[in-house]
Amino acid sequence: MTLTLPQRASEREGLNFARGQVAWLDKVMADMVRPELVAHGATLWFEGRDHIITPAPVRAARAEDGAILVPRDSARLGSSLEAFLKLAARQRLQAASERYAAQLGARFSKISLRDTRSRWGSCSHTGALSYNWRLVMAPPEVLDYVAAHEVAHLREMNHSPAFWAVVAGLRPDYARERAWLKREGGRLHAIRFRA
Repeated sequence: MTLTLPQRASEREGLNFARGQVAWLDKVMADMVRPELVAHGATLWFEGRDHIITPAPVRAARAEDGAILVPRDSARLGSSLEAFLKLAARQRLQAASERYAAQLGARFSKISLRDTRSRWGSCSHTGALSYNWRLVMAPPEVLDYVAAHEVAHLREMNHSPAFWAVVAGLRPDYARERAWLKREGGRLHAIRFRA
């Protein structure tokens, strides 16, 4: 935990505040998902389903019959899985963004992928869409919801009722998909590809 104080607050005031938050901090810590390092034989979500990480005579990772086949070299495991997930995310997010933009008669300028902790996607005023590549581990409808959400910003650069009406027009069941992300998103962030 990090306690950040305003300039005019004393250390004593900050510590007193922190002591008053112990019960809340204990609950937050207990609810946190613990980091999990990928390993041969472990499971990894891909498109919302568990896949077994399986060493195989392959050059690059690929999904096949409930498994993600990966090169046998353990030193390359994390980078191989990450490259596979990023490519799959780019393909799926590009397609979803194009589909929703076409439905709105809108255009975006580009798509980029990041590994942000604070948001699953964003849309700049120039129409550049940015997504967290970990979305490819979520169920496809959740990834689609985030794409629809960001594309909706091409029409409404806010979170007003008008914005949510655009989202609902693209994804009528968005509330369920949004709730999944709030509930399970921490598990996607907890997966570590390097020690």
